[in-house]
Amino acid sequence: MLLLPFISISRRWRWGYRQSYHNFSLSLLENFSHPGAFNQILSHAIASGIFRDPFISSKLLYYSFSHHYHHDFAFSRTLFFQIRNPNVFAWNAIFRAYSRSSFPTETIALYNLMLRNGTPPDNYTFPFVLKACARLSLLQKARELHSSTLKWGVFPDVFVQNALISAYSSSGAVEVSRAVFDMLPTLIRDVVSWNSMISGYLQSHRYELALKVFGELLGAGSPTPDHVTLVSALSACGRLGLLDLGKKIHGLFMTTSGFTLDVFAGSSLIDMYSKCGQVEDARKMFDRIPDRNIVCWTSMIAGYAQSDLFKEAIELFREMQIGGFAADAATIACVLSVCGHWGALALGRWIHSYCERNGIEMDLKVRNALIGMYSKCGDTQKALEIFHGLTQPDIFSWTAMISGLAMNGESDEALHLFSQMEMLTDVRPNEITFLGLLCACNHGGFVDKGLYYFNAMTQIYNLTPNIEHYGCMVDLLGRANLLVEAEKFIRTLPIQPDVVIWRSLLFACRNHGNIEMAEFAAKRIEELEPRRCGARVLLSNVYASALMWGDVKRVRKDMAIQRIKKQPGCSFIEIDGLVHEFFVADCSHPETDAIYETLTGINRALQSSPKGFGTGWKMEEEDDEDPFDICIATYGIHFLKPVTRKLDYTKVAYGSSSALTWSLDIRLGKLCKPEDFLCEDQAVELNANEDATLLLLLSNHSST
Repeated sequence: MLLLPFISISRRWRWGYRQSYHNFSLSLLENFSHPGAFNQILSHAIASGIFRDPFISSKLLYYSFSHHYHHDFAFSRTLFFQIRNPNVFAWNAIFRAYSRSSFPTETIALYNLMLRNGTPPDNYTFPFVLKACARLSLLQKARELHSSTLKWGVFPDVFVQNALISAYSSSGAVEVSRAVFDMLPTLIRDVVSWNSMISGYLQSHRYELALKVFGELLGAGSPTPDHVTLVSALSACGRLGLLDLGKKIHGLFMTTSGFTLDVFAGSSLIDMYSKCGQVEDARKMFDRIPDRNIVCWTSMIAGYAQSDLFKEAIELFREMQIGGFAADAATIACVLSVCGHWGALALGRWIHSYCERNGIEMDLKVRNALIGMYSKCGDTQKALEIFHGLTQPDIFSWTAMISGLAMNGESDEALHLFSQMEMLTDVRPNEITFLGLLCACNHGGFVDKGLYYFNAMTQIYNLTPNIEHYGCMVDLLGRANLLVEAEKFIRTLPIQPDVVIWRSLLFACRNHGNIEMAEFAAKRIEELEPRRCGARVLLSNVYASALMWGDVKRVRKDMAIQRIKKQPGCSFIEIDGLVHEFFVADCSHPETDAIYETLTGINRALQSSPKGFGTGWKMEEEDDEDPFDICIATYGIHFLKPVTRKLDYTKVAYGSSSALTWSLDIRLGKLCKPEDFLCEDQAVELNANEDATLLLLLSNHSST
């Protein structure tokens, strides 16, 4: 069918009829639906000589890009360089394609080539080139283009102005973006101008200013906010935790003409409600979205994770799989984070293999999530294997690995890894990196190194410590029994100490038996949290450790009078891929009888041990709490598979009169006497001054 127009055009050409080049492009280029047809049209244009016409060649070039028949752009690029003296339309076509592609740098290179060839840019050129600058964060090039817009007289164009706002914001110069925005006359600003300015503030984490601009838009009355505007405002509300304002914007959504709860708006509402702590409202929005996509599922899973509802997050992920939705990299990274926080090592391994089986892109974000998951679940060797397999780890990779080693007690390895990172020029540690370093010093007892790294934050890396860093330093000094120094450190803080810092000091006082300072720290906590039970419970434990039972009764009586109740604690253990949850005084588990039977056997063996284990744990009559952490470990011991499991590193705290070094070798789930598994290697230190718990005996190794 296509040959007839070709024959007709050729005959008319031979007969001297001059067919319009414009009619050729419009009649043929706009009515084909197959790549072969485009190739025939292009071949005819070249053979007949009409490809030399700038309009025809530019139109063919535009269609080669816009219809994506050549995804790598190699064909279209070759076609472009066959055009003699390409006009600005041809240049804009190739700018447009590359600015949206995976190669935005080509846009900059081709723009420089166009200037060298003497072709002047127009008002359509700059938005494409500025978009490439925004994606590459090229601030200096954006400034150069800004000057060029003034030179070529296209600066007043609203599309050019909007592109400048986005380019400056993406390059970290949001103040310049605001200056450009303010220079744009109010009557010329469109909704894209406002959206670009709001988005710029969001990118620079200035959420209050983003909402201020949003308020200015509403006050101006024109233009009308669109979906992008409202979604950006919802994002700012979520970041700031402004639930009431978020609800008002939600209401504005509902009253906006043409509003539909699509996946774009629905995902934003889920994210806002989740970040504001209203996960139930987020779930209601999720259930109302008619045609959910993977973004909606990921947003809801992330919402559960942010609220520490890890069980619900995993259940929703399984529901998503049953519904036939294929997970993407963002979903995988989110679920891996949940597995790490929940300690679900077997599930995390399954997700790892799921990615490999289904060809999910293992980008750097997913690999960082894998490092974090394996580290939090105790498998640091696998985490190190993934880390060393990265071609170019970023600061998040280094931080995840350093923190993972620190939390598993491998302090020397964590500090050595940081020293390797310091030798690199393209990676610079951030505040979270130093938080992992200080935790490593805490676990290793490296007081001098901890002080050195704390000072290095400000003196070498120009980083400002926050409340978490100060808390780590108090914990470090407290663990080393430098309680006086810890108190002096707190008094000299440039910020107001929070309950976490005072609680760290209280823990240290409990461990080292400093009653007077413990009372002082508990009083500070009660001033900050008068209705919370934490300080009173810890102080009660301090009195109990010193056998001051009268004071224990007094503290608990005061709690009863003020109607302050201790919230039940909760712990998890994973057995054969299933996570079991235990609460204080919880007898709902189907294996409760077996757990307590094994627990009684452990206590009996420890009481009869000649190795100095003392009398096991003591349950006073007035103590209404069960050692649920011990129940967790006991359940793991009782239901071990019939294999020998050695723990490479586990700190076990136990109420004994002396510190011992021993090794655990648990076989067939059968409890041996302590002397039966004492050996020289794989030692585990028992700290006599800590609580009587066997927590973490198997929590990091239950599935290895």
